[in-house]
Amino acid sequence: MIANTFGLAATADHYFEYATVGALQQFIARRRAEGKRTPLFHMGGGSNLLFAGHYAGTVLHSRIAGITVTAEEGDDVYVRVGAGVEWDAWVQYAIDSRWHGLENLSAIPGEVGASAVQNIGAYGVEACDAIIYVDTVDLHTGEVRHFTAAECRYAYRDSIFKQELRGRYAVTHVHFRLSHSFRPQLSYGGLRAALQERGLDEVNLRPSELRHTIMGLRAAKLPDPRVLGNAGSFFKNPVVDRQQIDHIRSKAGQEPPCYDVDAAHVKVPAAWLIEQCGWKGRALGPAAVYDRQALVLINLGHATGSDILRLCRAIQADVRSRFGIAIEPEVNIVGEEQG
Repeated sequence: MIANTFGLAATADHYFEYATVGALQQFIARRRAEGKRTPLFHMGGGSNLLFAGHYAGTVLHSRIAGITVTAEEGDDVYVRVGAGVEWDAWVQYAIDSRWHGLENLSAIPGEVGASAVQNIGAYGVEACDAIIYVDTVDLHTGEVRHFTAAECRYAYRDSIFKQELRGRYAVTHVHFRLSHSFRPQLSYGGLRAALQERGLDEVNLRPSELRHTIMGLRAAKLPDPRVLGNAGSFFKNPVVDRQQIDHIRSKAGQEPPCYDVDAAHVKVPAAWLIEQCGWKGRALGPAAVYDRQALVLINLGHATGSDILRLCRAIQADVRSRFGIAIEPEVNIVGEEQG
């Protein structure tokens, strides 16, 4: 069984875990020598995945560890982190080391390698704000390749590793540029209010206090996967033309919340669209939408991957029917039944 935060009975033909770049290269060399062409899927901590069915191939998982300072220049510190390091452990380590810039990304499940693929983000900060380049291994040839942040083509919950290079490279290390100076990012709407409730502001705020505040905010709206299986936010927030806002307003009968992207586009919260369609707190068989946060799909206890996927498709269909907007999954859907 393959570990995943949805708590699904996920299976694959084969599973291979490695702790060094050399071990991964040896695995690839053996495959090439044996002429194997079966599919490969590289996973992180299983926190952003939906196994919709049995995976007919080999699942790879990194155990590459290590956190190493590679350079310091003025206020900047450059750190290389192994892909198998737990993300939140890395955030805590950085704060303890007085390296700043990742505080807003506290309590996000998963591993460091996946952060560079997914471009994780929360409370106004994205992983790509700190990533300078990514070390990888080509899963076809075994060759090492380094990608600069620009080459990774980072966008909202996206990168080149989710697009044209999907499935081609395994991330082995991620290089970050952090700061010795603490410059808190408090632009996210609910964050300032939460800090004020604790009597904190930019003047007296410490990094650990920002981290604990964010952990509290996340715990209040996201279920513990050890209790209710889930993968966090299941859908991306759609970006739409400003001209569509009138249509959304007329269908909802109220002003939609939206955030400026550029002169022609705005981002509409997918959770709000899902709520408007009546899905918040509603179940479809053994899968349901979490009653505190409509972005989160949950396993009520005995769901299969296909049950979660069926709920996903039903929500997508209702949002498209009512608002004419396609909402896309943020999670990676894996398995025979995905398509």
